[in-house]
Amino acid sequence: MKKQDLKTGAECTAQPDSGQEDSAQSEQWQSILKARAQALARAPEQLEAMECIEVVTFLLAYETYGIETAWVREVYPLKDLTPLPCTPSFVVGIVNVRGQVISVIDIKKFFDLPEKGLTDLNKVIILSDGVMEFGILADAVMEVRKIPLGKIQPGLPTLTGIREDYLKGLTAERLIVLDAYSLLTNRSIVVHEEVV
Repeated sequence: MKKQDLKTGAECTAQPDSGQEDSAQSEQWQSILKARAQALARAPEQLEAMECIEVVTFLLAYETYGIETAWVREVYPLKDLTPLPCTPSFVVGIVNVRGQVISVIDIKKFFDLPEKGLTDLNKVIILSDGVMEFGILADAVMEVRKIPLGKIQPGLPTLTGIREDYLKGLTAERLIVLDAYSLLTNRSIVVHEEVV
């Protein structure tokens, strides 16, 4: 609606009264807040849709490692470890898990990590693919958590050599994710020697 200014004679547009203006602003804010609320409500669904892996995290020397729970049969306390003669240095011995004898491997020897000695915190993470089954020695088991696959980066240049062969990747928090399938299918881990 146009009006003429009495002093200047110029035309000007009439401004809506402040009640209408407040109502329009209020509706606009309500619309913005509703859109934000809907976006926030969708966020968890999108996170669930993002492909994740679940890992058991554990300590080896002073580094944090993770291994997919899909390959973990169970975590067992290290007790009654029996050393085996005539085996490679990475085989620390065997344990009896409810009547089943499981070989225990110290993968720190593969990774050239410092030895810490055995304590009450040591656990055996039993890996299985249905054919091969053995335990890996962990200095301590920390937690089970989910990691989005997009957050796992290729390994650092410092993680070279044999450790790289068993590496799935590394997260921003420096969690080293091991490739359990590579461990379970590696023929160098299987002991073929026979004692005569």
